[in-house]
Amino acid sequence: DGKNIEFEGKDITRTKAHDIVKLGMAHVPEGRRVFGDLTVLENLKLGAYIRNDKAGIEESLEKIYKRFPRLAERKSQLAGTLSGGEQQMLAMGRALMSNPKVIVMDDLQWDFHLCM
Repeated sequence: DGKNIEFEGKDITRTKAHDIVKLGMAHVPEGRRVFGDLTVLENLKLGAYIRNDKAGIEESLEKIYKRFPRLAERKSQLAGTLSGGEQQMLAMGRALMSNPKVIVMDDLQWDFHLCM
């Protein structure tokens, strides 16, 4: 009927956002929405809020820092002071921290070469 949203055969239309993340879907919102009063590292760790594996979280951080070296250089910097491109990297990195099966992106102008 076109009114429901399904993910892996499950209707998630009325599912809460944190439960959708647990199913393996992450979201990168339009406009580089980051938590400006938190550091880069704190923003990234927020992306892993559903995870309990400390070693895995640290491993994910290292992978993100390798993929986005600017984030590693600025991990103690407040996210609100980053350039637009750096905030874009941070939003993607935060989504990746949940180890998603799929990432939903609102901004189609994302520089995909940054992810490869």
